[in-house]
Amino acid sequence: MYNDRNNNQNSGKLVTILLLLLIGSIGISIFFWKKSRDMGADNAKLSESAQSLEAEKANIEHTLDSLSAAYGELRIENEGLRGKEASTAALIAQKDVSINKIKSQSNRELTELRTQVQELRQLKIEYETLITAVQVENEQLKDENKRLLGENQQLQTENSTLTGQMGDLAKKLEDQIRKTQSAKFKASAFRVEIGSRGDKQTLRAKKAREIMVSFDLVDVPANYQGGQHLYLSITDEKGKPIAATNPIKTTIEAPSGNVAIEALQVKAVSLGETQRLSFSYKLDERLKSGNYVAAIYCNVGLLGASSFKLN
Repeated sequence: MYNDRNNNQNSGKLVTILLLLLIGSIGISIFFWKKSRDMGADNAKLSESAQSLEAEKANIEHTLDSLSAAYGELRIENEGLRGKEASTAALIAQKDVSINKIKSQSNRELTELRTQVQELRQLKIEYETLITAVQVENEQLKDENKRLLGENQQLQTENSTLTGQMGDLAKKLEDQIRKTQSAKFKASAFRVEIGSRGDKQTLRAKKAREIMVSFDLVDVPANYQGGQHLYLSITDEKGKPIAATNPIKTTIEAPSGNVAIEALQVKAVSLGETQRLSFSYKLDERLKSGNYVAAIYCNVGLLGASSFKLN
C-alpha cells in the first residue's frame, strides 16, 4: 500500500516536470519566433528605407541635371550681358564636381545612402540659390543695358543734331564767302580730297594728313589771263583759319572793298582761257573732327569755295 502511494507521487512529479518542460519549450519557441519575426520586420524596414533613399537620390540627381541645364542658359545670357565670364561659373564648377562624385557612388549601405542624400539635398539648395542670384543679376543687367541704350540713342540724336547744325553753319559760311567775295571769273568742278587719292569729302579726322583741292577755271576773261597768284585758305565752321606754321596774309578785292585773308599756300600761275588747277597742302597739325571750308582766291577776289567734313 505504501509502495503504491509512493509510485503515484513519483508519477505526479514526473508529469509535472514534463508539463513544465513542455511549457518552457513552448515559451522558448514563442520567444525565438517573435524575435525572428521582429528581425524580419526590421530587415524589411531597412530594405524599404534603403529603396526610399535610393529613389530620393535618383530624383535629386534628375533635378540637379535640370538645374544644370537651366544654369547653362542663364550663364550664356549673363556672359552676353556682362561681356565676360559669369561670376558664378567657378562656384557652379565646384558644385558639379561634388555632384558627379556622389553620383558615381553605388554603396547601398543605409548610413552611406543617408549621407549621400543629405549632401545632394544641400547641393540642390546651393544650386537653386546660385541660379536665383544669376536670374536677378541678369534682370538688373538688362535694365542697365536698356537704360544705357536709351542714353546712347539720345546722345546719337543730339550728336546728329549738333553735326547737322555744324554742317549748316559751314554751308552758311561757304555761302557767305561766295556772296561777299566774288571774283570776275569763278572756279568750277571744285573738289576736296583728304589723305590719299580717292578719299571722299567726309572721312575720319585721324586720316587727315594732306588736303588736295582741285578745280577748273573756264572762260577766263582775256584781261585776267596771264600771270596771277592763287591762294588756298581753309577755315573751320566758325571762320577761323586752321593752324599753319607760316600763314600767308594778303589782301584781295571784294565787292564791298578790300578784304584781308590768311592763306595756307600761294601759287604763281599763268592763266589761259581754260585750265585744271590744284593745291596740295600737308597739314602741320592733325585736324579735329568737324566741318571746314576750303576757298581759292586770286588778287581780284574769290574763285570758289567748298565745305567738307571730318568725322
